[in-house]
Amino acid sequence: MQSDFTSRRRAAAPRVTTIAVAAALFAMLTGCAVGPDYKRPTTEIPASFKEAAEGWKVAQPSDQQDRGPWWTIYNDPQLNELEDKLNASNQTIAQFAAAYRQARALVAEARSAYFPLVTLSGNGERQQSPSRSGGFVTGSGSVGSSGAITNSFRLSADATWEPDLWGQVSRTVAAQKAGQQGAAADLANARLSAQGTLAQTYFTLRSLDAQQKLLDDTVVSFEKSLQLTQNRYAQGVAARSDVIQAQTQLQSAQAAAIDNGVARAQNEHAIAVLIGQPASTFSLPQAPLDATPPDVPAQLPSALLERRPDIASAERKAAAANEQIGVAIAAYFPTVTLTATGGFESSVFSQLLTAPSRFWTVGPQLAATLFDFGLRSAQTDAARATYDQDVAAYRLTVLAAFQDVEDNLASLRILGKEIVVQQQAVQSAQQALDIVTNQYKSGTVDFLNVLTAQTTAFTAEQKLSSIAGQRMVSSVGLVKALGGGWDVAQMDRETGGMAAPAPVPAEAASAPRAAASRATVAATTAQPARSVAGSKSGQPVAQKPAAPEDARNE
Repeated sequence: MQSDFTSRRRAAAPRVTTIAVAAALFAMLTGCAVGPDYKRPTTEIPASFKEAAEGWKVAQPSDQQDRGPWWTIYNDPQLNELEDKLNASNQTIAQFAAAYRQARALVAEARSAYFPLVTLSGNGERQQSPSRSGGFVTGSGSVGSSGAITNSFRLSADATWEPDLWGQVSRTVAAQKAGQQGAAADLANARLSAQGTLAQTYFTLRSLDAQQKLLDDTVVSFEKSLQLTQNRYAQGVAARSDVIQAQTQLQSAQAAAIDNGVARAQNEHAIAVLIGQPASTFSLPQAPLDATPPDVPAQLPSALLERRPDIASAERKAAAANEQIGVAIAAYFPTVTLTATGGFESSVFSQLLTAPSRFWTVGPQLAATLFDFGLRSAQTDAARATYDQDVAAYRLTVLAAFQDVEDNLASLRILGKEIVVQQQAVQSAQQALDIVTNQYKSGTVDFLNVLTAQTTAFTAEQKLSSIAGQRMVSSVGLVKALGGGWDVAQMDRETGGMAAPAPVPAEAASAPRAAASRATVAATTAQPARSVAGSKSGQPVAQKPAAPEDARNE
């Protein structure tokens, strides 16, 4: 009778396992992803840059713009060498690279929740049960009276799996994936920022070299002027005050030449830190700035959304926060956990791995929270507030990006006009100096006129040198503001496809805008651009924010 019962129990085991697996698969296939679907936040995009100089044309086609080392447009071998060292040794870039690797590992960690957790355990124990009648222990170690010593050996494997019924795992994976993409954009932004800072510091240093050359030449010129004044004083045709004024002017120029070295040393030290070298072991030979800003390819304002890594990073943070809303909402629903255990158990170690010692258990577990006194509601509200914060941060980043471009465009445009006028001022000052010097030699004017003309000429040349340096720094600033050589497709290649933007109704996409000076993202522009979310065509945007709404996507 016992044998017949055992055979029926063993025959039923496969059927129970099959039913459990089928139930798990059914639950997985019919699961829902609760929470709002992500839609990229909308923002106002201007139709054109206000400060763009006349004739600043959009490159055609924009997809053929250089995505490589942007600093090579300056044709400076020394700068190219420094940028290569920065890319290899900059410690800020190294920090963000490690953060990206961490984000990538968190994606793998989140994905592991899709699969069962399997553990293996084994134990052995020897136990003495208590004696109710006061048993005694014999000399051989056995227990007398009613006490008993038993052995137990167990070797088992346990499997636990929680099906993703409400999309909690998938939402978490999506959030971590967005975090990985944001970390990739942060890395690109750190690299671009460091590269731009290096180029700007380098051109500032070269501008200081140009001013140093000007100061050195001025010192030589003032020395000649002092010698001329001393000769005229010795001949009795010049006053002692003329000599003193000439000496004062020369000494002031010498002091300025020395003082210029302080700023140069500080910029040289900053470059050393950027390329990962101790300032004590790094030096750059003097080379006066002799360059003009190159032409920077123009872009449509809508393209800025896919060219700026800081914008992409902010958008990905908003996407991750949106997924966390779904994770919080999933806590309202019950969880189902499937557990299975199997192995061997015996009181005799030599019989542990035999058929009679086998055992197994399998079954589901259902758990649901009945009362939490507002815990889940508070967590959901907090997740929504975090999303709203990230959306506001995204829009602020976009606004700051357009300000950055406009600032540098205005700087280049204004400095371009200023340098033309300043060049004319230098020429006029030099002509005036030549005339006054000849008049002084002939004795028709006193030295004060020469002193004034020399000061005016020096100030004009110094201003011209400063403007030239500012133009180069602003040129680099514009390249940085436009995203350098980075493109959202690069992040796409590194981390996989990004979330596609939500579809826009045709009537909304074709509706005219109230203000002619505004335009929506890329879809209606002459030059199409890929959206930040990875779409091959542009994504029209509206003026109102797209707040997440509760949804169960079954």
